Amino acid sequence: MALVLGSLLLLGLCGNSFSGEQPSSTDAPKAWNYELPATNYETQDSHTAGPIGILFELVHIFLYVVQPRDFPEDTLRKVIQKARESKIDYDKPETLILGLKIIYYEAGIILCSVLGLLFIILMPLVGYFFCMCRCCNKCGGEMHQRQKENGLFLRKCFAISLLVICIIISIGIFCGFVANHQVRTRIKRSRKLADSNFKDLRTLLNETPEQIKYILAQYNTTKDKAFSDLNSINSVLGGGILDRLRPNIIPVLDEIKSMATAIKETKEALETMNSTLKSLHQQSTQLSSSLTSVKTSLRASLNDPLCSVRPSSETCNSIRLSLSQLNSNPELRQLPPVDAELDKVNNVLRTDLDGLVQQGYQSLNDIPDRVQSQTKTVIAGIKKVLNSIGSDIDNVTQHLPIQDILSEFSVYVNNTESYIHRNLPTLEEYDSYWWLGGLVICSLLTLIVIFYYLGLLCGVCGYDRHATPTTRGCVSNTGGVFLMVGVGLSFLFCWILMIIVVLTFVFGANVEKLICEPYTSKELFRVLDTPYLLNEDWEYYLSGKLFNKSEMKLTFQQVYSDCKKNRGTYGTLHLENSFDISDYLNINEHTASISSELESLKVNLNIFLLGAAGRKSLQDFAACGIDRMSYDTYLAQTGKSPAGVNLLSFAYDLEAKANSLPPGNLRNSLKRDAQTIKTIHQQRVLPIEQSLSTLYQSVKILQRTGNGLLERVNRILASLDFAQNFITNNISSVIIEETKKYRKTIIGYFEHYLQWIEFSIREKVASCKPVATALDTAVDVFLCSYIIDPLVETIPMKNPSH
Repeated sequence: MALVLGSLLLLGLCGNSFSGEQPSSTDAPKAWNYELPATNYETQDSHTAGPIGILFELVHIFLYVVQPRDFPEDTLRKVIQKARESKIDYDKPETLILGLKIIYYEAGIILCSVLGLLFIILMPLVGYFFCMCRCCNKCGGEMHQRQKENGLFLRKCFAISLLVICIIISIGIFCGFVANHQVRTRIKRSRKLADSNFKDLRTLLNETPEQIKYILAQYNTTKDKAFSDLNSINSVLGGGILDRLRPNIIPVLDEIKSMATAIKETKEALETMNSTLKSLHQQSTQLSSSLTSVKTSLRASLNDPLCSVRPSSETCNSIRLSLSQLNSNPELRQLPPVDAELDKVNNVLRTDLDGLVQQGYQSLNDIPDRVQSQTKTVIAGIKKVLNSIGSDIDNVTQHLPIQDILSEFSVYVNNTESYIHRNLPTLEEYDSYWWLGGLVICSLLTLIVIFYYLGLLCGVCGYDRHATPTTRGCVSNTGGVFLMVGVGLSFLFCWILMIIVVLTFVFGANVEKLICEPYTSKELFRVLDTPYLLNEDWEYYLSGKLFNKSEMKLTFQQVYSDCKKNRGTYGTLHLENSFDISDYLNINEHTASISSELESLKVNLNIFLLGAAGRKSLQDFAACGIDRMSYDTYLAQTGKSPAGVNLLSFAYDLEAKANSLPPGNLRNSLKRDAQTIKTIHQQRVLPIEQSLSTLYQSVKILQRTGNGLLERVNRILASLDFAQNFITNNISSVIIEETKKYRKTIIGYFEHYLQWIEFSIREKVASCKPVATALDTAVDVFLCSYIIDPLVETIPMKNPSH
């Protein structure tokens, strides 16, 4: 009953549904951005028996010993085929062979049943003869017994044997009590278990529309992302084009910008150098005039009569000889001017080279804005197409057969739930009778064992080896009475109990071996999936029953396995034969309209890095002559002293010599001249030295700029030509490639979304795991664990006749 109910529950999901083809792929797209919300079910996937599971394992071991053979798939197929025949000819050899195979498979169970039947037959007969013997005083021993040598040993052996048997029977009774209680407890759980399964099934029914709504809602997410890229076409497409052009253009513009800066620095250096040269010419002339004046003064002072008298004459002669050193550097006034070079650089600067470079930068940076302004119309058309695709997807989901299947399945679930709730009280009532009967049987067996225990106890406690049967005590007699009562009850009831044991064992063992175990191993499904077995006109029964297409390979095992894996109903039942979602969600069909709109996306960009004026400016700068200037001449003069001698040292030396002279006019005159030389050093030499330092810095700047100037300018012009040729020859291909990449990105969003929709509908939407769980509950849990396992366990041990 449970197996039939479970099978109907599985078929209920499929009933009156539509056809299908090959199962869809369960491979999700590589880059997965969406995920259906997880659905939580109440019923557990697995069932554990708890501590009593140890007893069930012992029962399974016993059944394996009794029936060790594998599940007879071929034999069962032939039995089903024979059962389908209107009239069975038992004389046919194949029928006889089939019967022998059945007997061979059932040999262990048949042997146990035969032993049980012998017990059922012999137990009343033995009890009858035992009773007759007792009535004739021929059984139970004589009143006067002969004491044998081994009598004491035999008594001990009989007592120990009976004790062991009683203990074994007690264990069996305990198992019977436990099994009887388990059946009642688990039957009480059946209502809760059934409600849990139906709650999961209703969750399946309620969640499926929500899953479809979620799928539709994700289109808005996809569309928003596409709209974001469309609105940001300036940064996405324009930025892509700009990134492709930057490596070839920006370095050239940077070099030209650097050269423009160098031209400005060259002008400043030439201007500084030109003014410095003029200043040096003037300062050198003034220095020469001052030194001439001081020499004239010194010569006049040295004409003093004192210079002709020793030792002053030696000092005067020394001073007179040093006057030739008081000369300025005449080469400072002969340094060539740089007016010509300065004029050429000023002519170069009439062209705003830096402004031309900034225009080149700006033409590149304007690419994103120009792209956006040129694609406004196309972007509007693409957005319109994207909105229409959303309506198409909504129409597809509304026509999915899953909705119709679930509607019919909802009716079936309601009817099944009503049927179970209507009949569950009857089942619970029968279970009460079963439980009461089991309790009475176990209690009766308990009473018999108690009599045995009391008989053993009284017999051991009241035994007197010297007493005769006529003189033994009351305790010993009571022990004998207890034993006889136990034996009498055993003869009266145990054969009846054995009938129940044989019937429950044969039924329970066959259900366990032919239904429960093969259901767990899926061998039962393989039998049901045998072509032309359940219907001689259908190759595959399930596909023939559901779709009238028996040639389609839809098997019980595949449907059950897919449902256990929580696969969607569409993919599990191969519904693509009636409604192939691949046709309705054809990626190429939906993206073709987007692609056609994007094909009309045209971008025109004209970029000129530097005009003819800019090129001429660079060429004129290269020919301005700063690379041909005699920098060594200037640098040589900057390293020389403005005067022929260090005037400050000369002044100190002159002052020292004057101090060696006797006081007088000569001494005072020489000291004044020494002070004049110090003044010339401060006012004339130091400014010249400062001008020479400035000249040195300007020369170094010009020398650095002019070094390899022509080669650098030629290299920049070559790079400029290369960059301009790259723009002229490749900008169209760059725009095309970036446009294709942009188109692929936009289309990729919807390809990805449509692939996810197809995958979700095939594999995730309306996952039929609750159906597989319900079938497991009906067969594996309710039938096998709740009924068969406790039923087979209730095989109580019977006491042997005394």
